[in-house]
Amino acid sequence: MKIEKTIEWIKQDNLKGVSRMIDQTLIPYEYKKVDIDTTEKMYNAIKTMIVRGAPAIGIAGAHGVILAALESLNCSDFKSEVISKANYINSSRPTAVNLSWAIKKQIEIVENSNETNEKIVELLIENAIKLENEDIEINKKIGEFGSAVIPKGATILTHCNAGALATVGYGTALGVVRSAYEKDSTIKVFADETRPRQQGARLTTYELTRDGIDTTLITDGMSAYFMKKGMIDVVVVGADRIALNGDSANKIGTYMVAIAAKYHNVPFYIAAPKSTIDSSIKTGDEIVIELRDKKEVTEINGKSICANDVNVINPGFDVTPSSLITGIITEYGIFKPEDLYKIFE
Repeated sequence: MKIEKTIEWIKQDNLKGVSRMIDQTLIPYEYKKVDIDTTEKMYNAIKTMIVRGAPAIGIAGAHGVILAALESLNCSDFKSEVISKANYINSSRPTAVNLSWAIKKQIEIVENSNETNEKIVELLIENAIKLENEDIEINKKIGEFGSAVIPKGATILTHCNAGALATVGYGTALGVVRSAYEKDSTIKVFADETRPRQQGARLTTYELTRDGIDTTLITDGMSAYFMKKGMIDVVVVGADRIALNGDSANKIGTYMVAIAAKYHNVPFYIAAPKSTIDSSIKTGDEIVIELRDKKEVTEINGKSICANDVNVINPGFDVTPSSLITGIITEYGIFKPEDLYKIFE
């Protein structure tokens, strides 16, 4: 299939350029690409989820460092300015490790180069485009490995959106779905709605129905019901940060799905690139969970759905313990959680 990049660096004259990305807050009502041309706009694009999904956020971070360098070209302390702005972008969302991973790779270029400021910008652009293209190839490998664990005619449950929109293209969890569908067009998908931002309803169903894949939308509280009825064969979800022991942070509600899957003997897989594995943390207890605006819970399309004075807690993610995970699908193969350390060997 032809891959259209959901986020890419667009070169312009005299080193100038923009980060062009799909505005995911508008889907499914409108398909629109926006150009991000300042570090402040990039911070806001990540924070407000114009761009979302761990791999896509990583690329956005890489683009953000380019913008920081362009803004700092004439500064007397160029490198310090770039690093300061890069760290600011990195603070936009704390849970997804891909953001800090990509920004770190760009900062290493800034710190280690003895070239002119203009040449450093060129190197940052080259590296960002390289990361974009690698992301697509990585996702295809994840899809190929993951398709091997999908039974013929299976119904796959997903949670949130780990598709092309969450990456540069193809997807992680939905990459597994796409690769399995290429081999077996009888597979089906049940997509969790994914409250409070409805990424499953808005984004996953948008992607899969456009691909012609049989997709059924369910609310988050329905997954155990369908597992009990034998209507779910396997669960495949993405991840935003994975600890070295396999504990995996993903969109809020994933932990609940994993518990239901374990009880009903339904295999539960994480699909994510190596860059999502944070080897600096041993367990999921060390993962910082982002708390988001209560309006995401209390409002839908700008209209309140509850009492005005109700208390709200809105964690964006939860951590699924490795004991509930059947396997972690990466571009290097499928690992049992207890063997995940081997990916760094």
